[in-house]
Amino acid sequence: MALPDLKFGVPIPQVFLEGKADLDLVRRSVQRAEELGYDSLWVQDQVHGHVPLFESVSLLTYASALTSRVQLGVSVIVFPVRNPVMLAKTISSLDQLSEGRVILGLGLGPPLEAAPFYTAFGVEPRERVRRFNEGVAIMKSLWTQDRTDMDGEFATLQGTGMLPKPVQQPHPPLWIGGQHPNAIKRAVRLGDGYTSAGPTPIKEYKEHVLLARQFLEEEGRDPDTFPISRRVYLCIDKDADKAKSVLFDWFSQRYPWMVSQNPDLIDELGVWGPPDQVAEGLADIVAAGARTLILNPLQDYVEQMEILAEDIIPKLRAASA
Repeated sequence: MALPDLKFGVPIPQVFLEGKADLDLVRRSVQRAEELGYDSLWVQDQVHGHVPLFESVSLLTYASALTSRVQLGVSVIVFPVRNPVMLAKTISSLDQLSEGRVILGLGLGPPLEAAPFYTAFGVEPRERVRRFNEGVAIMKSLWTQDRTDMDGEFATLQGTGMLPKPVQQPHPPLWIGGQHPNAIKRAVRLGDGYTSAGPTPIKEYKEHVLLARQFLEEEGRDPDTFPISRRVYLCIDKDADKAKSVLFDWFSQRYPWMVSQNPDLIDELGVWGPPDQVAEGLADIVAAGARTLILNPLQDYVEQMEILAEDIIPKLRAASA
């Protein structure tokens, strides 16, 4: 049986470590990505913290007005701290505004030890799985039913309707992220796809794909209709050492706690070097089961997107055909 076609996405510039947002870069990157034929544009989700970045759905809405074809995804919204009724309305509206181009990624969020993250939203961390499951049921019902009646643990809906419905039927695809086996099982049970976070070591990602396939078989679901994606942090440069240092410096600012805990983090998750070396690293991830790659340059966004589209992606498509 032929595998589903490979798809390639790129992030919308969203994280501005120096503090000043570059809207010209955002516009140029979004429009050039569509011109180059990328399948999707992606954002991350972070409402509070010490890293300056745009709110995810707001940025996707801006990108939808600058494009007409490319899909628009968030990987992933921390769902337990979001009101599911409000998020259902926001995503339904964005799906209408973009004429049916939204992919909604959902995740549990930080581990239970990160209690201040949740309490900032008035959420008890130990409720997060129950909130997640109930919230997915609420959104699906609001998107597909004329009226929703639900007596939940966290919300009560009595004859609640929501219009307009999303363009995509029955609803925008839900790609659920996470690394724990329970999260992967949840993705298979409740979602339409599985997405892996970029900071996950590639070796662990391969294990997660195997688990997803096991759970798909147990649920009787066709793996060819269940997308598996992976964000890949990369840097293309003929000087491999220079390229690797770009990754290390960026991660040291964006995820300093990860680098301090694991100085070899870049070796475990990044792809860098001349185009042929980058193509080889990406091919390894494709071989592990990824059918959507979110290719995440960390500098020279437009230039790196062009090299990827012109020199690297054609090789990956040809090898997987």
